[in-house]
Amino acid sequence: MTRSSAPEPSRDNDTADETAAPHDTLPCVLSFNASDPTGAGGVVSDAMVIASIGAHALPVITGAYVRDTREMMGHASLGDDAVAEQAGAVAEDIPLHAIKIGFAGSAEAVAAIAAFVSDYPAVPVVAYMPDLSWWSEDEIDNYLDAFRELLLPQVAVLVGNNTTLRHWLLPESTTDRRARATDLARAAGELGVSYVLVTGIPAVGDQLGNVLASAQGELFSQSYERIDAGFLGAGDILSAALTALIATGSELTEAVAEALQYLDQALDHGFRPGMGRAVADRLFWAESDEADSADDDAPPSFDIPHPFNETKH
Repeated sequence: MTRSSAPEPSRDNDTADETAAPHDTLPCVLSFNASDPTGAGGVVSDAMVIASIGAHALPVITGAYVRDTREMMGHASLGDDAVAEQAGAVAEDIPLHAIKIGFAGSAEAVAAIAAFVSDYPAVPVVAYMPDLSWWSEDEIDNYLDAFRELLLPQVAVLVGNNTTLRHWLLPESTTDRRARATDLARAAGELGVSYVLVTGIPAVGDQLGNVLASAQGELFSQSYERIDAGFLGAGDILSAALTALIATGSELTEAVAEALQYLDQALDHGFRPGMGRAVADRLFWAESDEADSADDDAPPSFDIPHPFNETKH
């Protein structure tokens, strides 16, 4: 579609919105997550990743981390009513193509999100479970119990580090590093989850494995070389990329492969903005051709899918 260089004047905005062509938009991904002042994770990272993939982010803030690149000092939760009202307002206005659930901030917010998600059963849900070891034991237990009982039955894909998911889903195997992705998938399947994407699995040599699995077996696996740097926000990046790729219409195994490739290149182009851990460059693909040609060892550029928007400016 080509817009006229001389658009018609004095058209009411509401009328123009109602008559917009269905393809004149981007796939929209609603993301529940906390605000991260380092920019490494949370809703800021989700929005950057989702836009990089070719979708539009609808960020719903669940609270705010108090942290720097060195350590987590705490978290300020937003009330569950405020979380529900944010999501409800935008979802009544904008069609949702996928939902990502990051850190909800409290058991009460988990319940509010679960109630919201139940109103959109046809929208695929990807949930990421971060490391919560910085939190108090009671808060962790309440959060995980609410997530297990209320949200997991509605989740299509659960994403998490091998250690985090093993301690949560297979508590009797907390010392067994050999727990397989299929073991985690079966445990998650009993709670209603169709698939798990397990990261950080020790592999041969200096490799870390990533496996997509269902209760029936492994569906996809990919290993990458361990990077000699501690990164913030990798799980948020991977889960946001996966959700956005699903929203753009990618088949699940293809979406996982591309999301892992995106994360690997973002980490490879990472930088250290402060005195602590490194931050991935989620806009690595936007580097100039000159910068790319100057580094012969740089990995091939990520194939960013074209957005569903044929408008020419």
